[in-house]
Amino acid sequence: MNRRGGAGESSWELYGSGPAVALVHGFGLNRAMWQWQLPALTPHFSVLTYDLLGHGESAPPAGTPDLAMFSGQLLGLMDRCGVERAAVAGFSLGGMIARRFALDHPDRLSALAILHSPHDRSPAERDAVRERVRQTQVHGPSANVDSALERWFTPACRTQAPELIDQIRRWITRNDPKVYSRIYRVLAEGDSEIVQGLERIGCPTLVMTGEDDPGNTPAMARAMAELIPGARLVVLPGLRHMALAESPPAVNEPLCAFLKGALGTA
Repeated sequence: MNRRGGAGESSWELYGSGPAVALVHGFGLNRAMWQWQLPALTPHFSVLTYDLLGHGESAPPAGTPDLAMFSGQLLGLMDRCGVERAAVAGFSLGGMIARRFALDHPDRLSALAILHSPHDRSPAERDAVRERVRQTQVHGPSANVDSALERWFTPACRTQAPELIDQIRRWITRNDPKVYSRIYRVLAEGDSEIVQGLERIGCPTLVMTGEDDPGNTPAMARAMAELIPGARLVVLPGLRHMALAESPPAVNEPLCAFLKGALGTA
């Protein structure tokens, strides 16, 4: 770790040296979720990880959370760290934020990686997520954590790696109940606002998901890749949502290869 900051609203860490890569974590998680990618990335890149507003050690949102707010948080952190342009890799909600950032600030983006992220949900798919939001409004983050872990990890992983499953469960259930459901609504609704405009993304782009990720399906990933000029699609066989924790090499190999090619370090 080279630099760390916690003053103000955002808690962040900057590792390594080389072309800049910003990593945007998923809903209910925190910057520690990138621990499985950092050993592969930091030998080649300067890597910025941070806690989204309302997550980890960062402050709660000051107003109604939306993708523009989270895009602005990333822009502010890049300014603070002296990063003029970065490759942005976002996971799940982070992938939605990365797309919002690509549309809002294309001049600050050198490459884009969209990992296990929803796109243009059907009415039934959106209603299912809205129902989970309603559950958390009543019962907090623990309301549907077990069903989330079933969607996120393969049965074999849940059996063979209980410590990993418990770690992710702790991250989720430690979220502030008053903030959690407000941000969950961004995950439920925000994908609809970033369907239009993907054809304007002009930087190298990678779209990745798991073959068995039920909420961020290969069909969604394929549709995104078809809209973004020149995008590369990777579907990870036999893996679900949290492939980057369950099988880091499966994610790290294509992600690193893409970033090296896009940023000229191959």
